[in-house]
Order: sequence, then structure tokens, then C-alpha cells
Amino acid sequence: MHDPHSPQPSPLQAAHERHEPLAALGRYDLAFPPSIRFGWGRLAELAEVIAALGRRAVFVVGRTSFQESGAEAVVAEILPQAGIEWEVVARSAFEPTVADTAAAASELAARDLNGAVVVAVGGGATIDLAKAAAALAANVDAANPPQHRDAWEDFVVDHLEGVGRGLPIRCPPPPLVAVPTTAGTGAEATRNAVISCPRRGFKKSLRSPLMVPRAVLVDPQLTLSSPARVAAASGLDAITQLVESFVCRRATPVTRAIAQSALADALRALPVVVAAAATPEAGRAVSEAERAAREAMSHAALLSGIALANAGLGMAHGVAAALGIACGASHGEACAVMLPASIRVNLKQAAGDYAALERLMGGNAPQDDLAAATRFLDRIERLCDAVGGPRRLSAVGVEPSMITWLAENSGGNSMRGNPVEMTAESLTPVLEAML
Repeated sequence: MHDPHSPQPSPLQAAHERHEPLAALGRYDLAFPPSIRFGWGRLAELAEVIAALGRRAVFVVGRTSFQESGAEAVVAEILPQAGIEWEVVARSAFEPTVADTAAAASELAARDLNGAVVVAVGGGATIDLAKAAAALAANVDAANPPQHRDAWEDFVVDHLEGVGRGLPIRCPPPPLVAVPTTAGTGAEATRNAVISCPRRGFKKSLRSPLMVPRAVLVDPQLTLSSPARVAAASGLDAITQLVESFVCRRATPVTRAIAQSALADALRALPVVVAAAATPEAGRAVSEAERAAREAMSHAALLSGIALANAGLGMAHGVAAALGIACGASHGEACAVMLPASIRVNLKQAAGDYAALERLMGGNAPQDDLAAATRFLDRIERLCDAVGGPRRLSAVGVEPSMITWLAENSGGNSMRGNPVEMTAESLTPVLEAML
């Protein structure tokens, strides 16, 4: 008699038992930061990380997170002790715009970057701003640099995908150290920076293998200052990235393994983190359960960045970019509202993949793939409700008049990875049903 609680055989074992031939793995590439330090309290090692790459540091930081996370106090103590000069050259307020990027890039380009290390301390927006500014500053023509703000903005646009001249990043930027203070975007592990332009109406990527950070320092303790809403949105973003990179058309055995390894713990950890963030107390002790949950979410964010950078994403991220332009929705909340809808759209096409994710959670998962995939969708919907994620497009500012524009402007590299091919015509009724 079959024991429903016995371990499920791996696909390889099952194929062997059925005497099925092995499928060819094909070819794939894998890129990620060459140095990653992960763990509670490891910000104390930042001076050592910087010293291995250069002699001084220029910081790009979040508007408030640098101070509120406690990172500024640590940096101000340990870097002078190590003989490392440092200064803050740019601060991010929200997701980086063309104007923000132009200002930060011109600030970096005006400095002698020989021996300098760029250090990004903040959320995904801060890290993206630092990656973009460093890459662009290193690729300015020293004999003919941009002379004014508009010229700098044109210089930024000309390097973005799909809107400018498509200029590549040819010269390596100064080494960049990424220190996330949120657990969400995985920007610390990716090769691109997402840049928006409200005036021109786009949200595009600056992308280059040269933009992968040289070192990453993930200290989950830095996430303690994130408000509950930020913790929920960033956590749902990381979960969306793990799910979409797993079912993506361009997924590889390695990226699927990476996503699988982090997802189950993240699904259990996020409600714990959000509940703790909702009841902040100055100087409170962090329980073992909260610390473990924050570590799980920071780990999930890091691995989601590695997975998406090497595989791709899907419909949720394809629409999220357009939502950010149309109504100013934060990236995390846009992904949160779109994740259940994207699973529903792909449910039959990717039933086996979603079923595999549901079976990661243990318990008596259905043997039928579609039934197990449906249970996974239910699990994600319950999670969104539990952490206060938006469930309707109206909750992030979408009005009926925006639907046609959203459908026509949702696409790009993320949408091309979606298991089901989506067009503006097929996406429109999906979005209308979500109002």
C-alpha cells in the first residue's frame, strides 16, 4: 500500500524505474557575483570586503535606510579604523529614474575612480541606481563628456534597452559591493538595473555582464528597520521571482534547483517577518523564530536574483513594469498583485512545474498535477491575504481607462519568458477581471 507521507522519487529516479531515456540537458550559462558573504551581523566585515577591491569607497545609499538600518553607524566606525576613506555621493528616494541616474552618474564621473569601490547600501532601487551610475560613469567619453543635465539624460537613455541607441557598456565599471537592506529584489545578484522615466513614459533596463556586483554582503539584520508594508511587498517580489524563474521558458536545471531550494522556506517565513515588522519596538530583542525567518527571506531574495538573472521571469514582472509607469505602483506591490493572476494564466500550461512547487511544501499533495498546481495557486492567494498584499489592480491605483495602455505596454524580456505566450489582446481580459 502506498504511504502518502513517504518521500517522492525524484524525476531522475522515476525515469530510471520506468526505464525511460534521459532527456538532454542542452546548453546554459550561469553568472553570479564572485564573492558572496551571507549571515547575521556580517556588515562588520565590510571594511575587509572593500579593502580586497580598492583603497577608498564611494557610497550610494537609500534616502533613509542607510541610517535607519544601522548601517551608517557601523560604516562610520569600521571604515576609518581600517584606514578607508569614504563618502556618500548619491541617495535614492524611490525606484531610479533617468534623471536620478544621470545625476548620480555625473557625480561619479566627476571623481577620480582609480582605486575606488562603489558601495550600494539600501533596497533594490538603491542597488540598481549604483550599478547603473557606476557603469555609465565608466563609459563616458573623457574627451567629449555630457555638458549639462539634458545631455546626461540622453546619455542614460541611449544605453537603455529598446528606447535609445542601444549603446553597450564596454568599459568595466569600478568594483561594486552590494549591501541590501531589504529582502526582495535580488538586485545584488543581477546584471541589470531597471530605470524608469515618467516624462517619457517607459521603464527599461540597463544591462551588461559587467554590471554584476563584484561582492555581495547580505546581512539579514539590516532588514529589521523595514516597515511591514515594505517587508510584505519586497518579500512577495522575491517569491514571485522564485516562482517565475522556475516556470520560465528559459529555466535551466541549475536555476530551477536554485529556486526550489529557497521557495518553501520563504513561503513559511514571510508571514513571520511581516508580523514582527508590524509591531516594532525600539531596542527589542529578536526572537530565534524571527531571526530564522529574516534569514530565510534574505536568502530567498539573493537566490531569486541569481535565478532570474540566469533564466528570466514571466507575466507578473512583464505587467509590473507597466504598472509602475501608469500609476506609480511600487515594484514589489505590482508583483504581488500580479503573481496569483500569472499563475492562473499559466496553470494548465505549467501544471507540472506548479505541482512540483506545491509538493515542496510536504504534506499530502495531490498526485494529479493540475490538482496540485491548483492547490499551489490557493497557497499563494492565502499568503498574499495573510501579509496584506494587494489583490485587485484598483488597490494599486489602476483605473478602467488604463487597461488598454497597460495591455499594450506590458511585455519586454520578462513577458517573453512566460510559459503562455501573451499578447495585448489576450492580456486585456485578464487585467479587466482584476479591477
